[in-house]
Amino acid sequence: MSHKLPQIKAREIIRIAKKLGFEFDRQSGSHAVYYRKSDKSRIVVPVHPGKDIKPKTLFGIIKDMGMESDEFKKFL
Repeated sequence: MSHKLPQIKAREIIRIAKKLGFEFDRQSGSHAVYYRKSDKSRIVVPVHPGKDIKPKTLFGIIKDMGMESDEFKKFL
């Protein structure tokens, strides 16, 4: 794991995911699923208004996006 990941909300992850070509696919309960057709990548973002995403969860989402933590931080 790279340095320290920032405290981030679901809406920030979604904003970055959309910049990277992910589109909303579906939602199951509090989990929003985003899909990128170009490489068939899928990410699941837990949407809990007002709560930060836990570091391990964020790290997993970043990996699923096909990025490194440092690369992700540049989008913030």
